[in-house]
Amino acid sequence: MGRRDHFLNSQLSWLDFNGRVLALAEDGTLPLLARVRFLSIFRTNLDEFFMVQVGALKRALQVDDGGVSEDGLTAREQLDAIFIRLRSQLERYADCWQRQCLPALGAQGIRVRGWSDLSEPERAGLRDYFTEQVFPLLTPQAITRAPGYPFPVMANLRLSLAALLRDAATGPMHFAYVKLPDELPRLVPLPDDGGLVPLEEVVRGCLDLVYRGRVIEAAYTFRVTRGGDLDLDERHAENLLHVIEEEAKRRPYGLAVRIEVERGMRPDVRGLLLRELQFEDAAHISTLGHADLFDVVGPLDPLALREIADLPRAQLQYPPYSGRRVLEATKSVFELVAERDVLVHHPYDSFPDAVERFFVEAASDPDVAAIKLTLYRPGGRSGIADALVRAAAAGKEVFVFVELKARFDEERNVDWAKKLERAGIHVVYGLVDVKTHAKIGLVVRREGGALRSYAHVGTGNYNAATAAVYTDLGLLTAHPELGADLNDLFNELSGSSRPPRVSFRRLLVAPEQMLGRVIALIEREAAHARAGRGGRIRAKLNGLADAEVIGALYRASQAGVEIDLVVRGICCLRPGVPGLSDRIRVISILGRFLEHGRIFSFANGGEPESYIGSADWRPRNLRRRVEVATPILDPRCGARLERILEMELADPTAWELGPDGGYYRRAAGDARASAQEELMRLAAAGRA
Repeated sequence: MGRRDHFLNSQLSWLDFNGRVLALAEDGTLPLLARVRFLSIFRTNLDEFFMVQVGALKRALQVDDGGVSEDGLTAREQLDAIFIRLRSQLERYADCWQRQCLPALGAQGIRVRGWSDLSEPERAGLRDYFTEQVFPLLTPQAITRAPGYPFPVMANLRLSLAALLRDAATGPMHFAYVKLPDELPRLVPLPDDGGLVPLEEVVRGCLDLVYRGRVIEAAYTFRVTRGGDLDLDERHAENLLHVIEEEAKRRPYGLAVRIEVERGMRPDVRGLLLRELQFEDAAHISTLGHADLFDVVGPLDPLALREIADLPRAQLQYPPYSGRRVLEATKSVFELVAERDVLVHHPYDSFPDAVERFFVEAASDPDVAAIKLTLYRPGGRSGIADALVRAAAAGKEVFVFVELKARFDEERNVDWAKKLERAGIHVVYGLVDVKTHAKIGLVVRREGGALRSYAHVGTGNYNAATAAVYTDLGLLTAHPELGADLNDLFNELSGSSRPPRVSFRRLLVAPEQMLGRVIALIEREAAHARAGRGGRIRAKLNGLADAEVIGALYRASQAGVEIDLVVRGICCLRPGVPGLSDRIRVISILGRFLEHGRIFSFANGGEPESYIGSADWRPRNLRRRVEVATPILDPRCGARLERILEMELADPTAWELGPDGGYYRRAAGDARASAQEELMRLAAAGRA
């Protein structure tokens, strides 16, 4: 086996992850609307994959950069492999929607109906709805294919109709383009529980009201996907906020990388769309071809699936869940954290009760002098950000690092940066050429004539909405060295445009230090194993793709270290290969909650060390981002981390990664509780 055979392709590994999401939608033991939600997630994930990863591969083709992946594939070879694997997944998706979910929804009285299924009174009601609510929002375009009349630019992921029209029954054919309004729901409910009609069906059925006096030959739905990365020249930007704001506005009109059409679209309409999109940018050679045109069964816009999944049918959903309160209500957060470190595990431990409360109390505490925080994806509403505004109004020193380059959240983060600045908060937008992905907060409090630091270091965003559906970890601590490290880090973030280069006492900080420390920790386990003391590494990650880390893990396995990895998504390591990775085992857990926490655990010859943090073991995290991992110094917190790892490694519903790169589910629908279910049960019993 050559070196390139040691690595699995990251793009194909991601597709395998999304295939596991699809497998949850196919799992008949799950609640029906949860299955529909997984279908929506599968499709939404693909949208982002095409915008980012396929877009990057197509740009590599345009410039013919000659680069290859760690497993030796060129950009063209990767695209070919992606499309082969993806088409089989899309057939599974179509079968799951059409043969499984749609009939099951109908049996529950949730009927998704097409225009041809409707009675005349139902159509009349929808025509009234169209006239009053839809038609005023439409801007239909008849396409003139002549010099001086360019084909319209079709915005990214905008659900649209392509229509064929005639002026009379025997007249020439014209092509028309209708964008569906983003402002309207994707499903229109019929009265008296008569069912749900997709918006595109309503518009298609009412095109005669749009193109009066013309014959509507046919109309088909389609979507265009465009590359989504921003083209930023950070080194020469005078105002990064303004540059990002302007670039984000251009995103909907980037390089076309995919065309999705409803199954049954006429070949001449397909050909027209493909040709026009191939030649819309005369300055660049198009990489768009027939392989980039995908038939889709069911709703083209995954938002329609999400609307179905959100229907208020409790018996078809997961039971409602809210995490336990972990902090005593009779004491302040600062009293509790001064007594001992607190490890929180969301959503099993309530995010509002722990993390939000930490910042809300800090904002109103007269002894708090300063609050410092990083924001990566705070969401549309944020109790923490509101608390910071109140803190600034109360005269406290408040510093917030808002990462404007959080992909697809740039505009929202720009809005937050402006709002916080207007409140008198010191805001820094970002560092040159790197993203700040760390999840860190610091509160400085006056106590007995001195200043004491209280800190939060987490694995997930300061976002209450995602904290309810993502599994994440956080540490609340008053440890002096951790507080001093965070203070140094915040000073670096506020006082420099470059990544932090100071030496930290306890924290692992990327991109300057973390990679080397992770490699050293792995090598230390290998040294223990060679000395006969045994060696064990256990880690939980979202992704594992860094070649240097993977190489260190292979060497540790060969030295005798037992390695167990829980990797939710991309994993480029090939486990269980004789002579290479015999002692490495990899599983992936997917379920009701999105696994998002990161844990690194090292046996260290009987003196175990464990960390939690924001970084995966991927090149972007270790080399191109500011990331923070904190050691867990309290033995009780460390013991809880080990229990979490043990439960997850034993999860009977997990997928195991084989040496061939395939994933094999241990037992779908196993009667035993999954790790997530067991953690919910323990939290409810107060024993998590």
